[in-house]
Amino acid sequence: MHVKTAEYTHSAAKPSQFVKRPVPHFVFAGRSNVGKSSLLNALLNRKSLAHTSKTPGKTRLVNYFLVNDRLFFVDLPGYGFAKVSKKEQEQWGKLVDAYLRETPYIATVFLLMDIRHDPSAHDKQMLEWLLHYQIPFNLILTKADKLSKSQVIRQRAQFARIFGLAPEIIFATSSANKFGVQDVWSQITHHYHRMRELMFDSKETSC
Repeated sequence: MHVKTAEYTHSAAKPSQFVKRPVPHFVFAGRSNVGKSSLLNALLNRKSLAHTSKTPGKTRLVNYFLVNDRLFFVDLPGYGFAKVSKKEQEQWGKLVDAYLRETPYIATVFLLMDIRHDPSAHDKQMLEWLLHYQIPFNLILTKADKLSKSQVIRQRAQFARIFGLAPEIIFATSSANKFGVQDVWSQITHHYHRMRELMFDSKETSC
C-alpha cells in the first residue's frame, strides 16, 4: 500500500471521543518507550508525524492518524511506566479496555515488545485482553538493530514459545534502519482487505 496522505486527526481522553467512522483501525499497543511512535513514523515514511518522546509515559491518550483517507493508525497509551501513579495507570487501563470493547472496526492490533527483554506482566495482560475480546493481533519485536541476526532469530523463537504463538504472526523490526517495516505493511494490507470484506458482508446482511 502506497502512503499518499497521512495526518494526525485527534486524541481521545474518554470513550465518547472515540472515532466512529466505519473504516479499518490498525492499533499500536505496547509499554512506554517500546518504540510505537518511531514505528508509526517509519511505516508512514514521516519524521515526526507521530510524536516521539524521550519521557516514558507521556502518551496518555488514544491518538488517531488517518492514512489515505481510508484507514486509521491508532496509537494507544503506553503502559507499565513505574513513575506514573497507580490511579493514573488504572485510568489508562480503563481507557484502553473501553477502546478494545467499543470499537468494532479493529482490523488488527500490533502489540510491540522490546526484542531484548522478556515480556512484562503488562505485556501478558495486554495479550490476554486481545485473546479475551478475540481481536486479531501481531506481535512486533522492536529494536532488532540492537541484536545480531542470530540473536534476532533466537529471540523471535523465544517469544513464540513464551506465548505459545505461531512464528508467522511474530515480526522483528527496527525503526532505525527500516528492518521488518515492509513485513508490517504486508500485514496491514492483508488485514485491510479482510476487514473491508467483513464490513461489506455485514452491510449486505443488514439490508
